[in-house]
Amino acid sequence: MPSTPPPGDPVPADGSLPTDALAGLGERPFAFYVHVPFCRVRCGYCDFNTYTAAELGGADAPRGASRATYVDAAVAEVRLARRVLGDVGRPVDTVFFGGGTPTLLPPEHLTAVLGAIADEFGLAPDAEVTTEANPDSVTRADLDVLRAGGFTRLSFGMQSSVSHVLQVLDRTHDPERVPGAVADARAAGFDEVSLDLIYGTAGESVADWRASLESALACAPDHVSAYSLIVEDGTALARRVRRGEVAAPDEDDLADKYHLADEVLSAAGLTWYEVSNWSRPGSECRHNLAYWRSDDWWGVGPGAHSHVGGVRWWNVRHPVAYADRLGAGLSPGHERELLDAEVRRVERVLLETRLRDGLPVDVLDADGRAALPDLVARGLVEPPGALGPDRVVLTREGRLLADGVVRDLLA
Repeated sequence: MPSTPPPGDPVPADGSLPTDALAGLGERPFAFYVHVPFCRVRCGYCDFNTYTAAELGGADAPRGASRATYVDAAVAEVRLARRVLGDVGRPVDTVFFGGGTPTLLPPEHLTAVLGAIADEFGLAPDAEVTTEANPDSVTRADLDVLRAGGFTRLSFGMQSSVSHVLQVLDRTHDPERVPGAVADARAAGFDEVSLDLIYGTAGESVADWRASLESALACAPDHVSAYSLIVEDGTALARRVRRGEVAAPDEDDLADKYHLADEVLSAAGLTWYEVSNWSRPGSECRHNLAYWRSDDWWGVGPGAHSHVGGVRWWNVRHPVAYADRLGAGLSPGHERELLDAEVRRVERVLLETRLRDGLPVDVLDADGRAALPDLVARGLVEPPGALGPDRVVLTREGRLLADGVVRDLLA
């Protein structure tokens, strides 16, 4: 969750949605995101809505800020979602627990929230249920409970296998723990395991990045996310860059490392399906695809964002305010946007252009279609017919310049 949500209109106290937003509910895939806002240590680069125990008052934390009682508020919001959405008409396709560090909560609390979603809405027979985890925040016993409780997929925050890179990122896990965590996940019965990597950290050489890629692949993951480091305003890393203590990411270095990631991961049998994501066939993250395809999802937790039928809203950010609202029988929603047809079209261009499946050409307006021949000539978009005659699909160079391609398509 970005630290500064966009301005919006107030959310009704009961969380109710416009009739038009509910009209097509159940016709599109439906997902839940559950935000767990707790971290043991705040990573210097992180801009998400997260809190350490000390920031929330430690042992004296009020009820809403306590890890021990967070499950109650989350379950209350799931039940609110049922009241607001009524009879959705289809079970939940995907559930994703993110953070923060979800596995700082007892695994029984995570399965309790999942159980509430299943009780209120039902889960599709092939539902994808993911939790993020740090390699040092989860045990084999935890994984057994999660798997038995219905979780099907794990996403480990590996970030790097190189100690000095992790140190700059303020990551505290031992990189040698990652293979053991993956092995524990397999032993617990998880068939889908993903690893998250970050490249472009100050002091990271190309050899360091190759070592991280090779270490990740040695774990035989089904999915790898590789993100370039972004220095977000307001973070500890941004302050260090401003003081000249560490260097900002270099664009040429980032491009070289993206090329290397695509080469190494592709050679290992993982295919890109979104600019920053590679997977084995059939192991794409269906939950993230729901975001990129503008499906419907309800976001549970402080600061969580939701989208249903062209209405986007976000919750109050602090865990105490979040729990207090739910405890009073009110929606934790803070503000919302009603997206008109043109905004939704623009967002499709922004999001679907990033996908391997590409963007249908008919989503573009006349100016956007007129820009395509030049983008093809510059080697940024595949020629018509290469991967489908009526779709805009980025080349590898186009993926590096995806934001610029989108600007040209929307000019």
